[in-house]
Amino acid sequence: MHAHAPAPIPAQGARYQVFHDTHYRYSAPVSLSQQLVHLWPRDCPWQLCSDRQLLIEPEPTLRRDLLDVFGNPLTRLAFERPHDELQVNARLQVEVLPRGPLELADSPPWEAIPQRLAFSGRPLALAELEACRYRVESPYVRIKRQFSDFAAGCFPAGRPLLQGVSALMEKIFSEFAFDAEATQVATPLTEVMERRRGVCQDFAHLMLACLRSRGLAARYVSGYLLTQPPPGQPRLIGADASHAWVSVYCPHNGWVDFDPTNNVLPNLEHITLAWGRDFSDVSPLRGVILGGGSHDPEVRVTVMPLWELAV
Repeated sequence: MHAHAPAPIPAQGARYQVFHDTHYRYSAPVSLSQQLVHLWPRDCPWQLCSDRQLLIEPEPTLRRDLLDVFGNPLTRLAFERPHDELQVNARLQVEVLPRGPLELADSPPWEAIPQRLAFSGRPLALAELEACRYRVESPYVRIKRQFSDFAAGCFPAGRPLLQGVSALMEKIFSEFAFDAEATQVATPLTEVMERRRGVCQDFAHLMLACLRSRGLAARYVSGYLLTQPPPGQPRLIGADASHAWVSVYCPHNGWVDFDPTNNVLPNLEHITLAWGRDFSDVSPLRGVILGGGSHDPEVRVTVMPLWELAV
């Protein structure tokens, strides 16, 4: 059987099957463990998760499914029996719908947004109050003049907000190289700026720092991206990875997503998992353990278009 080229994404929407497998092997037994899991996609106007399973081994002593402070589905796990391995496997089916046309010029001057979100005695609308939580520093995103200056050319006086954000996205895309070996989770953004290399998480954090340093509201979005195999090659199981991009608050349009790693406005190929101030709010799996010795997770992600399976 010969491999065929990937089928084009249906214009009316796209349905995906997502496998996200995390496997910890500990060099010494873990006696106690508590974990926070962000692996269930949130429902959005452009997205619906029709089926979800979370397979956990060993069986947790306690499991609670709830929402975090940002409205993302969150699972709390507790393990109170000794174990030397932990597997958390998510099985998801997600439908992504077109987000509709967007005219970048049809947005207010960028300078008007910080003024509108400032606490000046005027009561803020609920959406504005929600946006304000994404204007401040967070664990991985600092507010510095260095970041404001980097973005200055993208935001001349009077430029429509979304045009300026799009220009910043293109600037990061053109001036930084994707390099999976260049950074780690905790690499400071100042070092990313110096090296001009990083991964999607770094580029999202950098874009957030630039936007927040200019008084704008922007949040970190985690999710998945459909990647296309080379022509004539089959799609590899487990070859994908988590992805990250940013979303910017615009009073006229609500929240608008931008992907600086690929210089695109997310649409049918982007699956939204969760959003927060930065990666620390929406890490797929994080927690504390007692014992365990040395350990590194093995993570395998597969995004499978369901329309390809029907071809």
